[in-house]
Amino acid sequence: MNEVQFVVPGNPVGKGRHKTARRGKFLTHYTPEKTANYESLVAHAAHVAMAGRSLIAGPVYVEMDIRFQIPASWSKKKQKQAAEGLISATKKPDCSNVQKSIEDGMNGVVYVDDVQIVKGTQSKRYAETPGVVVIVRELELMTA
Repeated sequence: MNEVQFVVPGNPVGKGRHKTARRGKFLTHYTPEKTANYESLVAHAAHVAMAGRSLIAGPVYVEMDIRFQIPASWSKKKQKQAAEGLISATKKPDCSNVQKSIEDGMNGVVYVDDVQIVKGTQSKRYAETPGVVVIVRELELMTA
């Protein structure tokens, strides 16, 4: 079984909605700069972890541990509770938007396309160091 594990450093960024702009008579669609930069960061971290291996061609399982920085403005007691997992990270961005940014950033780096993802889990929490721990496992399943 083929497996890749890596960490995307920094605060997690959710996938932003595509923007539309008028350029003369034409409409153009583009990804917001913040989203594009984060997907590039994901691609770089994934590329380093792949270490020259070929793309995964079959179905995959993706696990994400999404870690948010504990706010410095919180009391020491509340910071300790957050680090111990007693306070949920119920703040934006939501899991599904971070998941989409990570999955899109891995396109063409870890796997051919994110359509290959057939299983996965995500969790969101506070941590001393922000970032996303990503594990991608190739599944021994047949494709349609």
